[in-house]
Amino acid sequence: MPAHRDPRTSPLLAERPLNHGITRALDAAEIIDGFGTDVAATLDWAVAVGAARPAERPVVDDWSLLASVASVDVAAARILEPHLDALDILDQAHRLDVNVDVALESIGASANSTWGVFAAEAPGMRLDAHRAADGWRLSGTKPWCSLAGQLTHALVTAWVGDDRRLFAVALRPPEVVPHTGPWHARGLPQVVSAPVDFADAPAVPIGEAGWYLRRPGFAHGGIGVAACWWGGALPLRDALLEATRRPGADQLSRVHLARVDTALWNARLALKAAATIIDADPDPAMIAGRVRAIVSDAVETALTESARALGPLPLVADESHARRVADLQIYIRQHHGERDLARLGGSVSEGRGQW
Repeated sequence: MPAHRDPRTSPLLAERPLNHGITRALDAAEIIDGFGTDVAATLDWAVAVGAARPAERPVVDDWSLLASVASVDVAAARILEPHLDALDILDQAHRLDVNVDVALESIGASANSTWGVFAAEAPGMRLDAHRAADGWRLSGTKPWCSLAGQLTHALVTAWVGDDRRLFAVALRPPEVVPHTGPWHARGLPQVVSAPVDFADAPAVPIGEAGWYLRRPGFAHGGIGVAACWWGGALPLRDALLEATRRPGADQLSRVHLARVDTALWNARLALKAAATIIDADPDPAMIAGRVRAIVSDAVETALTESARALGPLPLVADESHARRVADLQIYIRQHHGERDLARLGGSVSEGRGQW
């Protein structure tokens, strides 16, 4: 598979050159042996990237960083994104509560912590929070906890009665037991996403009940994931471009390229437009839903068209291409297809998100 554009010299979303922090992050990634496949090394890199981000920055810089990393390695972006999301959530909470940092020290959190965000729900699994004499405790099982066996800490949603509330927890005490599976994935095999059992585990509340979903920046995080999907698909376009330039290439190769090019170009416009309007929009969740749907469709188009145009050879003979396709096929499932569209359509039907 051909080497695609260098995101350090060809910014993916920003019109201006990438800031020095993003360039340094990509330079550091280049010298990591096993970047994206060596989880421990990639997590160490993610901690450094998170620490180097300026406190005040446009959201497009975060999305450009994620897209740029995904264009290099999809799994690395999948590892980086929740860590940065957790840091952003904690920063927002700190602005509301000056004691958040002190409370986090009680669970051993520090600048070197590696973070996940576990907010999924599943039938038959429930994580409850209750207040004990010495603070909050979590009991139950949380599904879909990515890398729980390798992270030090996580932000976890748990039920307090009929409401969900966000808590910070340490993942290495004996009261916390990450499952090792089931995880038979051919894509993102190193990013194990399995349940975690909590047995009266100490936890620190982050915000009030419901704050996690209402908080400023929730929509930013959802679009950040979409930026990863989009950046991860760009090398598929590059492979199609190269195919059109081979001797004997026919018009069909150009049709496949055009379909992918226009789909990804449209997704880029959606990401860029969202970056300029989301902070001023009264309903950012609608923007996030629309952008994720657009980007998801574009990535599905890139996967389908590249498979039809390139055939089986790169899937069996090109390790980088085969891994990228498999990783994207798993990662894009974070968009729930018709269910997400149904929610979006319901919101439009109720009069939300007027143009």
